[in-house]
Formats: sequence, structure tokens, C-alpha cells
Amino acid sequence: MNFHTRKWVKPEDLNANGTLFGGSLLRWIDEEAAIYAIVQLGNQRVVTKYISEINFVSASRQGDIIELGITATEFGRTSITLTCEVRNKITRKSILTVDKLVFVNLGEDGLPAPHGRTQIRYIKDQFAEEGRED
Repeated sequence: MNFHTRKWVKPEDLNANGTLFGGSLLRWIDEEAAIYAIVQLGNQRVVTKYISEINFVSASRQGDIIELGITATEFGRTSITLTCEVRNKITRKSILTVDKLVFVNLGEDGLPAPHGRTQIRYIKDQFAEEGRED
């Protein structure tokens, strides 16, 4: 799993207990997962269909730097399934895991549409594809 997105836990991100508010973290995860799905499917029209059980493993406090890791685990005909882990950047201690996030690829009409992808696309490969002249 690659950890690309980092967040700095600030006072506005805290709950009444002085730890990271789960709602803030879930918003960050949904946004990052949507971006990941968009890049993988090559389409900006994707929607969150399903998020499995969310396992809060440990707390994060003000000043922590956390990182979000997301990777594709399955490609359906119109969907992509992802997994996610959030961890402390410095200690590498896991903060949260989500086994399954499903996004659906939409056509211009707003309905599910086949995306034609079957495996993870890496940035280095995308640039190589774009640089080729057929």
C-alpha cells in the first residue's frame, strides 16, 4: 500500500476528547479514495457506493502528522474496490483501517458505465502511455 496523502492534525480537527474527530478523518478518506478512483478509472464521474466497517485502532492527537494509504483490490465492470489504512507518519502506528470502499464509474448520463480497467495503473505507466505515439 502506498501512502501519498498526509494531513496535519490541527485544533479544528479535534473532538471534545482532544483527539482527531472521526468525521474529519472519514471526510479525508472519502475524498482521497474518490481521487484515487478517478485516477485509476480515468473518469471524474465516480461516486461512493459502499464503505465497509471502519475500524478505529488508535487515537490521533493535535500536532500528529497522519498519512492515508489506499490501494485497489478489485475491478468490477462498473466499479472499483479499494482498501485503506491511516497511520501516524512518524510512529507508523495504525489509526484506522477500512477493508472495503466501493466506487462506481458513471457515464455522462449519470448511470453506471463500464470502465474497461482490470488492474492498477501506476503514474509512471500513465506517463509512458501518454508519451507514446500510435
